[in-house]
Amino acid sequence: MTRTYRWALSLVLLAVVLVMISPILWLVSSSLKSSADMASFPPTWWPSQPRFENYTEAITSVNFLGAAQNSLTIAFISTTLTTLSSAWVGFGFARLTAPGKKQLFVVLLATMMLPGIVTLVPTYLIFAKLHMVNTYWPWVAWGLGGSAFLIFLFRQFFAGIPREMEEAAIIDGCGYVGIFWRIFLPQSWPVIAASVILSFTHAWGDFVGPAMFLSQDSTTLAVAMATGYVNDKGLPMNNLVAAGAVMYVLPVLILFLFMQRRFVSGFSTSGIK
Repeated sequence: MTRTYRWALSLVLLAVVLVMISPILWLVSSSLKSSADMASFPPTWWPSQPRFENYTEAITSVNFLGAAQNSLTIAFISTTLTTLSSAWVGFGFARLTAPGKKQLFVVLLATMMLPGIVTLVPTYLIFAKLHMVNTYWPWVAWGLGGSAFLIFLFRQFFAGIPREMEEAAIIDGCGYVGIFWRIFLPQSWPVIAASVILSFTHAWGDFVGPAMFLSQDSTTLAVAMATGYVNDKGLPMNNLVAAGAVMYVLPVLILFLFMQRRFVSGFSTSGIK
């Protein structure tokens, strides 16, 4: 590889990085602008006088902390139950034998091609008849149902574990429940990390579910931010929206940075049998 080629490759990669991070830089810049800077034309990348007060106003203009607590509660419930249920079902598909197991697995994978909007109205009607509206029980039910994609990840990972470990545990008198909890689950931290990040991101960023099933007092941060940052004329205050969005993405960013290595390892090992 010549020096010229390395320089050209570095410039291309730098250009790609700048394109990828430019929306984030614009979001941070907008969160520090005044209303006049937001309305100026042509737009400027950096405000003339940064307003860090936007972050304080973003917290006080809506019930930011209360909505954030609701979002964390829902995300914790959904992440925990989805990860455990998906791991258990994936273990069943990988290790247990039963008539029609392969056909059921094909049906499970086929559900990933079904758009969520198709089941939106039937899901609401079912939860309404069960008196689950304005409660967190829908997220408990969704969590216990697992995720087809995560079940596939766990199944692929568990299928690569040597059967000698399972057979040795059976000889020692351990049942399949014990094998799952004591042998398979402790070895699946890479897939667990991927499941936690994906489940948390989905639950934290969900807008449609909380908007349909929760009241304004118990709604999540996504709904509160979408409807709360308006002025007296009902127009959106985009600088406060940007400031709230910066704080909104911090939990997901921190979680990803904390579990990044295991997250990437989870996808790589799940594809190796």
